[in-house]
Amino acid sequence: MDRPLRLIPTEVTPAAELARTLEALLVVASQPLSIAELEAATELDAEQVHDALQLLAERYAEGRCGIVLEHVAGGFAFRASIEASDACARLFEKPVEKGLSQAALETLAIVAYLGPVTRPEIARIRGVNVDGVIAGLVERGLVAEGGRENEFGAVRYRTTPLFERVFGLESLAALPRVDDLGDDVAQIRERLEAVGR
Repeated sequence: MDRPLRLIPTEVTPAAELARTLEALLVVASQPLSIAELEAATELDAEQVHDALQLLAERYAEGRCGIVLEHVAGGFAFRASIEASDACARLFEKPVEKGLSQAALETLAIVAYLGPVTRPEIARIRGVNVDGVIAGLVERGLVAEGGRENEFGAVRYRTTPLFERVFGLESLAALPRVDDLGDDVAQIRERLEAVGR
């Protein structure tokens, strides 16, 4: 009963051929690829790339495969499907996803909303020393140096594309507005405005 499988030839359209090329590019890429990067790699225009991405999005929709095509961090990337995510986490045990402390989450939120921001500004908002927390976020790749302050040369920190990818954000603009965060909005806004002065 071990018969070899026969492949049935199918007609390959230019869009389907491009979709296969994009699929390969996204598999080998270490971070999300933008439309411009995909255009440059394929030497085709944005409309053709977009059409081929649409084919991939349909092929790799949630619930159809073990991987899903997503628009995240300003580009496109594959991620594990919801059904496969637990098994993938056990295999790779990504340090970013091992859990962040409350201090790390608070610091990360400040950097995401106010970045680029300095350690003293973050410490003023949180009311505690943040050196160790910032070092941990930098080590995990969620925060990076985003320039230096002119006056004293203090390092300014910003979130990274990995932050956007881990939290499933297309860009920082996808973060919830401060007004949508609940009862503590007045206190949050007051603290954010104080540091901005």
